[in-house]
Amino acid sequence: MEQETLTHPFDDAVALEPVGDDLWRGHTSAAYGNMVGPFGGVTAAQALSAVLRHPGLLGEPVALTVNFAAALADGPFEVQARPVRTNRSTQHWMLEIRQQGEAVLTGTAFTALRRATWDRIEHEMPAVPRAADVPRAGGPRRVEWVGRYEMRFIDGALPTTWDGQEQGDSRSRLWLRDAPPRAIDFASLTALADVFFPRVWRRRPVLVPIGTVSMTVYFHAGADQLRAAGTGYLLGQAQAQAFRGGYFDQTAQLWTEGGDLLATTHQVVYYKE
Repeated sequence: MEQETLTHPFDDAVALEPVGDDLWRGHTSAAYGNMVGPFGGVTAAQALSAVLRHPGLLGEPVALTVNFAAALADGPFEVQARPVRTNRSTQHWMLEIRQQGEAVLTGTAFTALRRATWDRIEHEMPAVPRAADVPRAGGPRRVEWVGRYEMRFIDGALPTTWDGQEQGDSRSRLWLRDAPPRAIDFASLTALADVFFPRVWRRRPVLVPIGTVSMTVYFHAGADQLRAAGTGYLLGQAQAQAFRGGYFDQTAQLWTEGGDLLATTHQVVYYKE
């Protein structure tokens, strides 16, 4: 009897069906459910997935920016990925996800043909214990998507006591990867860039309402480096820079176990007292 091949939950989540020029149809995934709608990292990955599937794609992703105009409702949606300018080695994209005729996400992407150049990683990976020496985070989960990732916190874990006692900083460092393990690609790296919980909860443990408004991912590695990373852990480090007027930013880095910086990300998050 032939054994059935099961796909990874992430591959199911980012699956898209072409329905027209520059247009795809997808569906939210219960496996990546959040408090309201789906996990934003997977929504961003779905937008990028349309670019990666486009027959006119030139090169590889270098930058992706998505703006969350509204929470997706559970159910089908349409993704439009339209190349608006193609040069000899670069390409610029406009992105939109729609439900019931209304935009719930807008964005842009920049792709390019990478070439061999002089290179250095200036933001080096901090010295931390190996992933195997850090226990996996456990305990109850408030949302479904958290179960799709293995997280091993070195410091800055989600608070266990929500007492409002301000902490010295908002930094978190952890080893992370898909659960079950999955080889990294551009779409999954996009989602991994959004795994970090809101920094306001770390700096001042009060469970205030939050929502990411805009998120940008910069890809510092090409497909060859991602293939070399395989199913290994990534070290993630995230920290805010300012909390003010109902919004804060947070920036993060993702390194391989060998210290190769794969991506950096920046996002702006709404919070309410």
